[in-house]
Amino acid sequence: DIGCGYGASTIMMAQAFPTASFVGYDYHADSITEARTRAQAAGLGDRVRFEVASADSFAGDGYDLVTTFDALHDMGDPVGAAQHVRRSLADTGTWMVVEPMAGDHVQDNLNPVGRAYYGFSTLLCTPASLSQDVGLALGTQAGPARIRDVVTQGGFTRFAKVAETPFNQVFEIRP
Repeated sequence: DIGCGYGASTIMMAQAFPTASFVGYDYHADSITEARTRAQAAGLGDRVRFEVASADSFAGDGYDLVTTFDALHDMGDPVGAAQHVRRSLADTGTWMVVEPMAGDHVQDNLNPVGRAYYGFSTLLCTPASLSQDVGLALGTQAGPARIRDVVTQGGFTRFAKVAETPFNQVFEIRP
């Protein structure tokens, strides 16, 4: 689980899939400390671990599933992250990316949710990306075409939007 923050998504997956093991990665050390505390409190310390690592340098390979929840657009180098995820996946693995709901054109996003997300992007997401190496600055309103472009540059060949809500879109990305 890349960009796991406090570990909420990692812990929820571990609770939903009790025979699987999970690793959460985030570059922010204080978040990882909190994630470890939360996993222990949930009784998942034997199947969940958290490590400090960036999206382009986390450990391991042969993963069946890599997840990124609401974090790809915040990364300074999402293409580098995609390349690293591609190397870390098993040949039959899947990268599940959940991103804020966004269309490919500005007019697609001129609705209440899109307007709020443009505000978040301007104040948080874009500056966070620009402060990191490369600083690609996808922003919150990167639509499916832009996400597809990033993951294709990262070495993936299969890309599908598999679900959406008014607030998020889910992408299935495969080698």
